[in-house]
Amino acid sequence: MKRRDFCKASVIVGTAAALPAKELLAVAYGSIAEIVSDVPAITVSGTETVLEKAALTEFAESLRGVVLVPGHNGYDAARRVWNGMIDKRPAVIARCTGSADISRAVNFARERQLLVAVRGGGHSIPGKSTCDGGLVIDLSPINGVRVDPVARAARVGPGTLGGGMDREAQYYGLATTLGTVSHTGVAGLTLGGGFGWLSRRFGLACDNLISVDIVTADGTLRRVSAEENPDLFWALHGGGGNFGVVSSFEYRLHPVGPQVLAGRLVFPLSEARRIIEFYGEFAATAPRELNVDLGLETPPGGTLGAVIYVCYTGDPAIGEKLMAPLRKLGKPIEDTIGMTEYVKVQTQFDGLPRLPLSVYFKSGFITGFPAGLVDALADGFKPDAAFSSYFMHSGGAVADKSETDTAFAHRDTLANMMMIGVWPNHENTPENIATVRANWDMVKEHTSGFYVNLNEADDRTTHGNYGANYQRLVAIKKQYDPGNLFRLNANIEPAS
Repeated sequence: MKRRDFCKASVIVGTAAALPAKELLAVAYGSIAEIVSDVPAITVSGTETVLEKAALTEFAESLRGVVLVPGHNGYDAARRVWNGMIDKRPAVIARCTGSADISRAVNFARERQLLVAVRGGGHSIPGKSTCDGGLVIDLSPINGVRVDPVARAARVGPGTLGGGMDREAQYYGLATTLGTVSHTGVAGLTLGGGFGWLSRRFGLACDNLISVDIVTADGTLRRVSAEENPDLFWALHGGGGNFGVVSSFEYRLHPVGPQVLAGRLVFPLSEARRIIEFYGEFAATAPRELNVDLGLETPPGGTLGAVIYVCYTGDPAIGEKLMAPLRKLGKPIEDTIGMTEYVKVQTQFDGLPRLPLSVYFKSGFITGFPAGLVDALADGFKPDAAFSSYFMHSGGAVADKSETDTAFAHRDTLANMMMIGVWPNHENTPENIATVRANWDMVKEHTSGFYVNLNEADDRTTHGNYGANYQRLVAIKKQYDPGNLFRLNANIEPAS
């Protein structure tokens, strides 16, 4: 396609033609009431403060987007996040429509030392994309995707969900590594690393970044790439939301699909030991075009069992030969492996929890399946409708980089192991969290580090999780966020 043809096509296909104006947001959220009183709030140090009506009004008038406070139409809808266990009430929600709005919101928070949460897709499992009493910088209105099929690149807003980007890129037969649930936001996923069905072939989501536009704690908009602000670019490859608020991502795209060889095999749970042992060997020797995950779980719409998921993006004829060892495993309860559209692969887990279900994860990286881990999983762990274990395949292109090439340090791993709890009754939350933690205690000795997009984290675990990269991250944090304004994450405290 010639570039002039792309420019014509992008008008039709792109989703970034126009960001929502304040009037359109008002329509979406009903009548936006005036700010009628002062609003109590919380500072970064946890002390109480008051946001005066005049200051809030001035802030609201400075934005192209909408400012919501408790009592406004739309406030309750805007404060909700994906995990139903998280029920917080921010003092202010700033629904930003671009970099200028983000900069004004950051300045407003810094000048008043407000607690700040940044929301992209709202998919943070630990609930870091919202807060009680602070300011939520809501990026969900900035959700445009513009694909350049000639350059094989995409410019994406930070409020974009993975499914939106997949659909636009697949129009041109292109894709990049994103998550495995299409309603996950690209922003948090990418900044924390970004595993997906393509990560073994093309690297993590962060490995496919070309450039980023980011508003740092001083309110300055910076373009960041390998050539511009390279230290910050390095830190954004796995350092999470510690360094600012991204207003735009530019990704490298690759030819994929539109059909790939994918699906799942479900075996009886009684065969878990045999399936786990097979998986450990099969995953360790798989070519990089093949991503193979393992679940001890009830798959969407399926039966409780030991589940092997595959996604192969190479030559289908070669892929069928690679499936031969799987076909020899025995008679599965279910076999759905076949040619299917890549966008359908990306949505296969979309039936997983949405509001009002509660979700809790523990995770850690493994380099293999030693006998002790297999014993714990096959004999000690008892999956059911609420509790499951899942192994997300790593290696391949993920391991092409060294520990220090990016802030994401966990390159030499076989899989990301997760213990998961999902339940509908919020009253049982403490007991269910305790069950997930007890399940995790059975296997955690076999792990090293954790995936920051899934886990709770404190200063001690964060320090070790970044390994040899931690001190460099601390120095970069001091340069771009010396006051630790952006702390609701796997937090890296700035150097003293």
